[in-house]
This record gives sequence, structure tokens and C-alpha cells, in this order.
Amino acid sequence: MAMRPPSSHSFFGGLRARELSGGRGSSSRASAARLHYLSDLSSDPGGHGSGVISVEHSGDSAIPFAVSFCKAAQVSRLLAVADEDGYVSLYDTRRCLPSRSSSLEKSAETRLSDWVAHNNAIFDVCWIKDGSQLLTASGDQTVKIWSVENKKCTGVLSGHTGSVKSLSCHSSNPELIVSGSRDGSFALWDLRCDPKTPNGHGEACLTSSAVVKEAHSPVRKSRTRSRAKGASTSITSVLYLKDDISIATSGAADNVVKFWDTRNLKAPVSNKASQSTAQPLKEGVKHGISCLSQDSYGAYIAASCMDNRIYLYSALHMDKGPIKSYTGSKIESFFVKSAISPDGTHILGGSSDGNVYLWQVDQPESGPIVLKGHEGEATSVDWCALEVGKIVSSSDDTTVSLIKTLQVSS
Repeated sequence: MAMRPPSSHSFFGGLRARELSGGRGSSSRASAARLHYLSDLSSDPGGHGSGVISVEHSGDSAIPFAVSFCKAAQVSRLLAVADEDGYVSLYDTRRCLPSRSSSLEKSAETRLSDWVAHNNAIFDVCWIKDGSQLLTASGDQTVKIWSVENKKCTGVLSGHTGSVKSLSCHSSNPELIVSGSRDGSFALWDLRCDPKTPNGHGEACLTSSAVVKEAHSPVRKSRTRSRAKGASTSITSVLYLKDDISIATSGAADNVVKFWDTRNLKAPVSNKASQSTAQPLKEGVKHGISCLSQDSYGAYIAASCMDNRIYLYSALHMDKGPIKSYTGSKIESFFVKSAISPDGTHILGGSSDGNVYLWQVDQPESGPIVLKGHEGEATSVDWCALEVGKIVSSSDDTTVSLIKTLQVSS
């Protein structure tokens, strides 16, 4: 288990101490060294904590769009899977899971529960309040708050005018949420605010406390009309940073990570291009960032870019732009995501070629370990926060694969 660094007088002081000490304690270095236990996703025979889950409901297969381990220590084994049909499914990843060959016939017995959360696709899920509640972001332009225990909707965050693509929770206050939408805006929400009149389903509706529109709109140098305005202005990812006052956002229109101070949202405090230069992209060059992630210390931010690279930023030196980049995977759609490990030592990424890739943060030149097995585009990925080396990936082949990348002592 990755150990949190000793507390310091300030957030950035803690980062500075971590950077000067090499970023990791001895336990983390030992964990990194043991990653040679990796095996192909397809060769995993199933068992306790690893295997393959087929996503289906009443016999109808569904493509998973988002996977997320619960971050609460007591229930970190719980996995939420959200799919294109609007279902949320919960799994206990310490149960005996099936192999790929038997995953479909055992899908129902593998699942703890499932329910229809939206009558539209769900693009992101976020655990809050020690795992007692789950947030779902949907193509129906809303975010819903769910009680995990009774599967009841306790509130609806409404106001976006496009599909909600990304969610992030404040690191120390679970009542504060940020969401990003295809309408080009990101919104801040305070769940403590009194809801307005219930909607037609009797669900309490909340309005945002702040909205930033056109956060990543492309700069127009001519009057030529954009052929894909909705897609080009979309917010693709949002992050509440660990300093508890800053937000990072990315979009489909550019290769820029923007940083915002929630106390003054009139303009971003920093714009950092993912490439080494901030020159305008040439016609036909792929652009846009599909995903942002951060480690549990908040020291690093990883950005998956449509130029088939993942860029790493230091939270201490955002003015320098990306400090490292990682290649090998194919990022050909905005559904392909990546995630930096909680201890900041590795980056896990999906890929349009169906493989899952694993890089060591300190050695990008060494190239990634390749995990084969998916038969469609590998999309969402996540790390279990409390079980070192347990990872999950989803795919367009309607499966979710879990694997232990190292031997974990019980």
C-alpha cells in the first residue's frame, strides 16, 4: 500500500519535500520493482480479485464507458461500471471472478447489483462520502446523486445544455463537485445548497454555484464556420486539484490544460500546451485531450492527448509545461483514457488497438508494458487505491478486465 508522505505546513511544501526525496518512500519503490508479475489480460484464469466481467443486462450486452474503484478504505474493493445504456453496475472485486471464456454466463452472479440511472449513456462516475453515494454524468445533460445502499436518486444537478462528460470531487469536502460538458462549460456545485422545485420524477434539482462557458473554445482567426462546433468546444475532463482551490480542465478543441482558481473564475491562471511548443496545430493534425488524472498526493497531472502521447505535468512547476511524455498506445477517440497510479509511480492507459499499456513514470524512455486481451478499443481505466497493483480496464468488446499487477500480501 502506498503511504502518504508526512504532513507539512503547506500543500506545496509537502510536494516540495516529496520531490526532493525522489517522490516515493521505500515501500513504493518495492512495489514498483515487483511489477514483473504482470500477465496478459487474456491469459488470466480468473479467481479472487482478478478476471473478466461481461457487461450485460437481461441478456443484452452493453458497452462500458466508465469504471471507478471506490476510494474509501473500508470498501475500496467495490467497483462501479457505467455503460452506454444508462446502467450502473457494482462489483466486489475480492470475489472469485470468472475467466474470459465463462464471463458471459456468470455475469449475473458476479454482479452485486445494477440499476438504470439514466435513460441515456453514462460517461463518468464518481464515488463520494466514503462510498455511500455515487455521482453519474450522463448524455441526458444531468448529473445524478445516488444512494449506493438503496439505489435511490437523492438529487439532480441540472443546468448543462450538452452531455456531461466528466466529474471530479473536492479532495477534502465531498459536498463540492466540478463537472465538464460537451456544451463547452464546466460548472461548480455545492451539494449543501437547498434544491429548487423537484422535477417530474420527484427528484430534488440543484443549480450550479458557478459556471464557466466556452472554457476551451478555439480561437477563431477568420469567419469560417466550424464544421463540428459541438465537438470542438467540448470539455473532455475536469479535475479538482489537491490544493483544494484549483481546477484543471481539458477540451476537444486544443492540446491545452487550463488551470483555474475557484475564487476567481474570470480567466484561467495558466494555459499549458501539451506539446513542447504552443504553436498553432497544422491542418489535419489530431488535437484535443481525452483525459486528465492526478496521483493521490497531487504532485503530478497526466494528460492523454489525441497525438497518441500522454504528457506529465508537475504541480510545482506548471509554468514549465509537460516534463515527460509517454508513447506506445493509440489514442484515436476521446473514450480512450489513462490514469496515473495513486503513488505516482506508474501510468495506466487504454488504447484504440485493444491493448492496455503500463508505463513507469520515471522511465518513459523504457517504453510501456503491453497487456493484451481486449477484442475492442480499450477505453476507461482505473487503479484500486488501497490494493497496490490492482487495475481495471473497460472495452468496446463489452467486457471489463481486472488484473493484479503484483503479488499483494493479505
